[in-house]
Amino acid sequence: MRAAVVRTFGGPETVEIVEAEVPEPGARQVRIKVAAAALNPVDAGVRGGFFGGAGKRIGFGWDVAGTVDATGVATAWSVGDEVVALDPGMVRPLGTHAEYVVVDTDAVAKAPATVDAVHASTLPLNALTAEQALELLELTEGQSLLVTGAAGAVGGFAIQLAARRGVSVTGLAREGDEELVRSLGADFASKTAELGTFDAVLDAANLGEAALEWVRDGGAYVGVRPGGHPESVRGVRTTAVAVTADGARLARLAALVDEGVLTLRVAETYPLDDAAKAHARLDAGGVRGRLVLVP
Repeated sequence: MRAAVVRTFGGPETVEIVEAEVPEPGARQVRIKVAAAALNPVDAGVRGGFFGGAGKRIGFGWDVAGTVDATGVATAWSVGDEVVALDPGMVRPLGTHAEYVVVDTDAVAKAPATVDAVHASTLPLNALTAEQALELLELTEGQSLLVTGAAGAVGGFAIQLAARRGVSVTGLAREGDEELVRSLGADFASKTAELGTFDAVLDAANLGEAALEWVRDGGAYVGVRPGGHPESVRGVRTTAVAVTADGARLARLAALVDEGVLTLRVAETYPLDDAAKAHARLDAGGVRGRLVLVP
């Protein structure tokens, strides 16, 4: 099978398409024939060597949408099931940017019925990150939340999920993204927000200490870069989400897509063979929605 990998860290030109053996599922695993797989900023980090692994062949991709085509023992999934899954991992020989991927059965969920596989592939990583970050914030109905990077994938899901919980959400983004942010269910702030006024900040833009200034004394801050959150000040609780695969939770998020609660945004699609071009587009910035690879 074909797969996108990197063996020498650097820019988009280091992305290679290689031939690899089709993986076989073990106990409590399924193999998915990949229909679509989103490209995320974490993939650029892998390509640049941010997570290490020098001298190894490293695969790309955490998100996948496709069809179960083989199963190991002790799984409830069947060949032919249309599914989505999160396959996390920074340094491994293969990821989801391939023709086939093997994942743990507990990481898999039924794909949303109302969207195609390209759109469905944008759900797992970013929606699970937003959901798990909100759980860390422990907000209750009526409290206030500032989401930085509100026009991005994690930020957009966070707005919609928080608003559904009755949280008062403000999205921080560029002026050109105001209409988008408001359409997702948030008030809008550009560049700056009133300091010390929010019960919590979900820092999807990785602003760090600058974002911490917008939290009231004794509030909460959650970042999206594990280990990269600022130190606590003024009694503000600070942490960062380290997303984990969770098929049951992913199934609930997929149901919210079918209910019209969550919006899936695709910017562009690329054939798997053009993975390097997709990486170059990601590096260029300004992408609204996800870039998606199609084998």
